Amino acid sequence: MKELVVISGKGGTGKTSVVASLATLAPPRTVLADCDVDAADLHLILSPTIRHREDFVGGSRATIDPSLCIACGQCVQYCRFDAIHPAPDGKTYQVDAIACEGCGVCERFCPAEAIDFSPAVNGEWYISDTRYGPMVHARLGIAEENSGKLVTLVRKKAKETAEAKGLDLMITDGSPGVGCPVMASLTGADAVLLVTEPTPSGFHDLDRVVDLLQRFQLPAMVCINKADLNLELTAQIEAYAMKRGLQPVGRIPYSPAVTEAQTVGLSVVEYGDNEAASSVKAVWERVAQFIESLN
Repeated sequence: MKELVVISGKGGTGKTSVVASLATLAPPRTVLADCDVDAADLHLILSPTIRHREDFVGGSRATIDPSLCIACGQCVQYCRFDAIHPAPDGKTYQVDAIACEGCGVCERFCPAEAIDFSPAVNGEWYISDTRYGPMVHARLGIAEENSGKLVTLVRKKAKETAEAKGLDLMITDGSPGVGCPVMASLTGADAVLLVTEPTPSGFHDLDRVVDLLQRFQLPAMVCINKADLNLELTAQIEAYAMKRGLQPVGRIPYSPAVTEAQTVGLSVVEYGDNEAASSVKAVWERVAQFIESLN
């Protein structure tokens, strides 16, 4: 099985819209993984039917038992995240669950053993069916951490699903940026498609994510979305990509059809004949050829 990871240097480039179209065009022997767990939205287009649901436990969180707390204040002294404050009664302390980073220092140094450090539910993950095959996706809770661990779990379950069903291709919708979730999306992948836009911020963040890719030594392609907004910068990005050893695989023009399709839960290539759909189809043909050349 081959895994194609689609990422972007910044949010808002249209990465997930491209992934939805690739899912439409890919052969039926494909599994999808939505690893943009901090702001997952691939499900908005693919309308998955959830078949399996589980809690995600990615870390631990401290709680203080007021019946054991002696209000010595040592936990406040050692907490570097300002997560421990006086309780409303003014006689004990309590933990701010959102501010707590789960480091466990307070529990270690509490002389009264009043602090419990237990696993915390950080979100949920799902195995679903879509009209284009199985999809593994997740939802991270509000203000929760450990998105990198959740990304790793989603990819693992997607690969297990592919093996169980005998699927040949895995398309992963990665996170934007260059942080932990992106690195968790890239580890062990076979090919990467970078989706960028012809804006100064898009070019700048593309440069950052390309530097990250060089450390993973992964074969990569570049697709420029909304390319006609700045044709001069589009040409500069393509020249930059080739200089950095990345393969340009096409330009997708700006089109209102993309938004119109999304409002009715479709990818742009499902929406009908339009310039953006034709361009995405051409991109997929080059991406498929690129993946086949890796054999």
